Amino acid sequence: MQRFTAVEMLERLVAFDTTSRNSNLELIDFVRAYLAAHGIEARLTHNAEGTKANIFCTIGPSGGPADRGGVILSGHVDTVPVDGQAWTSDPFRLTRRNGNLFGRGTTDMKGFVATFLAMAPEFKAASLGKPIHFCITHDEEVGLHGARIAIADIVANGPLPEACIVGEPSGMMPVLAHKGKLALTGTVKGVPGHSSDSQRGANALEAAAEAVAYLKQQARRFRDHGPYDRRFDPAFTSVHTGVFHSGVVLNMIPEHAEFTMEWRFLPGTDIDAEFTRLRAHCETAIEPEMKRVNPTCGFTWREYSRMPGMGLPEDHALATMVKQLAGTNDAGAVSYGTEGGLFEQAGIPTIVCGPGHIAQAHQPDEYIEESQLAACEQFLRALKDRLSG
Repeated sequence: MQRFTAVEMLERLVAFDTTSRNSNLELIDFVRAYLAAHGIEARLTHNAEGTKANIFCTIGPSGGPADRGGVILSGHVDTVPVDGQAWTSDPFRLTRRNGNLFGRGTTDMKGFVATFLAMAPEFKAASLGKPIHFCITHDEEVGLHGARIAIADIVANGPLPEACIVGEPSGMMPVLAHKGKLALTGTVKGVPGHSSDSQRGANALEAAAEAVAYLKQQARRFRDHGPYDRRFDPAFTSVHTGVFHSGVVLNMIPEHAEFTMEWRFLPGTDIDAEFTRLRAHCETAIEPEMKRVNPTCGFTWREYSRMPGMGLPEDHALATMVKQLAGTNDAGAVSYGTEGGLFEQAGIPTIVCGPGHIAQAHQPDEYIEESQLAACEQFLRALKDRLSG
């Protein structure tokens, strides 16, 4: 049976181009074969097209009562694109320089997955009193699609694990809470015409721009008036528009426009109320002028992605355990999102703690420090000892 160090496993995972637009089945087949070689049976769940899969497996006692549900180690293996980024080395070949390991996904978040996979033979040989589960998912970067499928499968097959550790990059510091996200695409239908007679048309670009300007006003409202939670940076709900498409030539009134925006909201925020506020503004302040030209003009909305926030109480047993395993008394909150909120919604207490730093994620020359992998390995070995004791 072949064994790998965490670095060796990471080298293999990085070599698979699992950008979210691609299939991940080659990587999943490799992982399933590796686990099988160590006597670990994996269960796959697929997307509707059958082009991507999640893996879930259990090491140690299984089938017992719910209080023996053990701990999930969760990580995604899809990555963001490298298109247009100025890499100084091949992003799909692990490169070591000055104690750092460069490659797409090293930090976000193949480093964590590689470390717990490398530890699988050690977990298997241990006398675990409670199981360790691996959950490896697809399409986290584009809406948590894989995690939704995997968690539904976990719930359906019970008993529920008693805890989950999501290994998103946190510098191996426990993270108790993160913001949620709601992303929308707004599409505007107008009436085309010649720009010399603009009153006969309905300019979709300008209508969309008014909506984006309104969103900027809402961003300032949150910034200036809160509510605030000082655990986060920024300490308020943020509003961001990241994509805008419209127009063909200057002398033609744009008939269509589209923009994509997001809220990164504090736990406890009624984000659907904010969406209702946005729709109401467009219906009352922007659409009437357009509909006087043609009643079919206006806005339509599509939910692009939704990610619940996560909030583990500081005095929860999982928080205490993870702080002890990580050798720290501190725990924080982050503004990026994870699948942790979905596990929490499913009734599984969840915390974030993983190697690497979010500042390196999604960047050209993404890297993880070798010392972070070593710290993660030490953490997982302490978890094994705790569950064996």
